[in-house]
Amino acid sequence: MPEETKFDIAMQCPVPVAATESILLGHGSGGRMSGNLLRDIVLPALQNPVLERLDDQAIVNVGGSRIAFTTDSFVVKPLFFPGGDIGTLAVNGTVNDLAMGGATPLFLSLALILEEGLAFDTLRRVMESIRVAAALAGVVVVTGDTKVVEKGSGDEIFVNTSGIGLVSSDLQLSADRARPGDRVLLSGTIGDHGITILSQREGLEFESAVASDTAALHTLVAQMLLASSEIRCLRDPTRGGVSSSLNEIAARSSVRIELEEQAIPIREDVQGACEMLGLDPLYVANEGKLLAIVAPTAAEKVLEAMQLHPLGRDARIIGTVTDSHPAMVTLRTRLGTSRIVDLLSGDQLPRIC
Repeated sequence: MPEETKFDIAMQCPVPVAATESILLGHGSGGRMSGNLLRDIVLPALQNPVLERLDDQAIVNVGGSRIAFTTDSFVVKPLFFPGGDIGTLAVNGTVNDLAMGGATPLFLSLALILEEGLAFDTLRRVMESIRVAAALAGVVVVTGDTKVVEKGSGDEIFVNTSGIGLVSSDLQLSADRARPGDRVLLSGTIGDHGITILSQREGLEFESAVASDTAALHTLVAQMLLASSEIRCLRDPTRGGVSSSLNEIAARSSVRIELEEQAIPIREDVQGACEMLGLDPLYVANEGKLLAIVAPTAAEKVLEAMQLHPLGRDARIIGTVTDSHPAMVTLRTRLGTSRIVDLLSGDQLPRIC
């Protein structure tokens, strides 16, 4: 079989099936199939007001304090890649879920599912990454669990982390708070993480080094909140990319979000890779970027605060919230036309985080 044909097959994802009796890879995409899975099976079994907010974390009142609580699992393949590994993703991803609620991250749990035959050196390397990432983020791993499954029942190592943080009493951030006139802010270039993972899987080479953007964003969030109290919502666009995050906000707030293509920062190599592979960068995963919905009077002030932070140097205002065509995201292209940015139906790139 010609190499070109082999590569094409490797890049194909399962075609989404509208009616199915079993889980498909697309159910983990963070897009439409993931939403359907939550709506049809998960949420009906567990309905409660906190869960129904569907934010990146739950914020609950405990003994007079507002506690942010979140959990996440990491199944990335390969385990190690330029810019990070499964350990740094686990720490940073959980810290970021807390930060998107405005929380100060404090404590993490760590659960490991190890496949029989995993090399001790691999586990030591992952644990060292977790130690370093936790220290850099200022969080402490205080509890955890370890399980081992038979060879062939896992994929070397899966990681689950849960996190707890504190939220100030007067802070309210949620996907249902966007209002017409608000601005959409993005903290930096998109698609870096997803294209890095893809390049490692497929042996792609670029003119310059492409690396994952994984990073803990809580200090950037803190700087933004100091600049203004008029931030409505924060999201880190991981699975499903910018598209999924903004579609969730548009649906929850019953607004339209209009993006400006020319304002969205993207590295030249990442853009080139997306064009070559037929990927839309708006759907490619990120692990160190955030989206903010900000009142129009505060947008420039928040943007300035972001650009003064190392993780927000490339921040831009990329769009506006309107009241026409609720629950929709559109993109004004460089050619002056508009197109709908819908939820991803399947999975452009599975096992991304």
